[in-house]
Amino acid sequence: MQRINKNVVLGLLTLTSSVFLLFQLYYYKYYLSPKNGAVLPKIKGSKAGQDSRPGHVVRKFLGLMSSHSIPVHLVDPLLLELINTDLEQFRTSPDGSHSECKYFCVPRDFTTFALLDKTGKFEVGLFRAAEKVGFQWLKIQNKDPRLEGMEDLSGTEIPLHYIFRLATHAIHLVVFYERSGNYLWHGPLRLKRHMDRKFVPFRKLQFGRYPGAYERLELRSVSIDGLLVQIPQEPSHFLEERSHSRFIECRFREARSFFQQYPDDASLEAVEFRRKAKSLLHLAALTLNGLGVRFWLSSGTCLGWYRQCNIIPYSKDVDLGIFIQDYKPDIIPAFQKAGLPLKHKFGKIEDSLELSFQGDDDVKLDIFFFYEEDDHMWNGGTQAKSGKKFKYLFSKFTLCWTEFVELKVRVPCETLQYIEANYGKDWKIPMMTWDWKTSPPNVQSNGIWPIDEWEEVIQLY
Repeated sequence: MQRINKNVVLGLLTLTSSVFLLFQLYYYKYYLSPKNGAVLPKIKGSKAGQDSRPGHVVRKFLGLMSSHSIPVHLVDPLLLELINTDLEQFRTSPDGSHSECKYFCVPRDFTTFALLDKTGKFEVGLFRAAEKVGFQWLKIQNKDPRLEGMEDLSGTEIPLHYIFRLATHAIHLVVFYERSGNYLWHGPLRLKRHMDRKFVPFRKLQFGRYPGAYERLELRSVSIDGLLVQIPQEPSHFLEERSHSRFIECRFREARSFFQQYPDDASLEAVEFRRKAKSLLHLAALTLNGLGVRFWLSSGTCLGWYRQCNIIPYSKDVDLGIFIQDYKPDIIPAFQKAGLPLKHKFGKIEDSLELSFQGDDDVKLDIFFFYEEDDHMWNGGTQAKSGKKFKYLFSKFTLCWTEFVELKVRVPCETLQYIEANYGKDWKIPMMTWDWKTSPPNVQSNGIWPIDEWEEVIQLY
């Protein structure tokens, strides 16, 4: 009898200890667990009676930012679309004339604002103040890409996104940074392993799926629903930029590995060529951007960016691509006015157009025009002495922004696919000799220009 009582007692003690342990785990998870720095208990951000109307949450958030002198501006696509339709009204009456909540009270899960990094820093006191007015918050950091090329500083983290949640509505604050190419950049939103993936419905966020690149913003102050808010000077332009803002970084880690295997050419000749090629690329970008013509790094220039984050010193030229539908008759006069004489013009607008301009000394700028078919794209080539035509085939691609030699410039988003089309699977191995008629794996014969067209399609200067 005594043995049975002892077993019962031991069993009850074990059961009680297990229940208490489970209770402690539950309490820690749901009441004390931090949200990547947030110290508010979960219950405080969603207690009964908390006003979660979007307009109320936005008002609280803007009041919080104002009290800490942090200048944020509205970048929410849905709201900017609505504001853009009434833009003339905002221009004529920037102080606002609507007493009702017309914009910020539109039903939605998020409202998105932006912060320029140099204009405001978040201190601990701001987060404490946010908690006092009912916000829970999440801070997302990642590596600073501006330092990736510097081995000693590579890996330094910077804040990229903040989420402020009040009941069922959240403010997404995107941090924009200045880059050396004279543009603004925001990073991707990547949650680390320990973060709460149910904090908000992240997939619905309008910013953060990819990094983005934008022109420097001009802002205006307007009164929206009785709140003084800064918005882009031209909302339609910002919204257009956003739709084509995807950004991809140069692959610095792979570039370092490449140079370990193939030491960089540091000769005076190579340094001088890179200097001239960089200057030529900047001048070409200034000229084409002034005309509103989209272009991207192509051929050897694209390979240099992707493989070694630099200009290939033995390439001897700068290569750009342009979609034929973006061709403008002003291109040739604009380059000539910029001091770049036309070296040759091959093909015609309807077929295999190619332009080449002479830069400093023997450095030239080659512009290849791309044509789109149902299932592929191509650009043409012409041999001047024989009139032979060539075609270079590419899978369809889209365009992304990148930074190259301190310039914001486009590259094919599907870069590896583009590079392999032009240079094959061995693109990582430098090739000092290259025959444009036979070396590319994507080249094929495209006939011969009729002799009576040579005067038009083969022009040498």
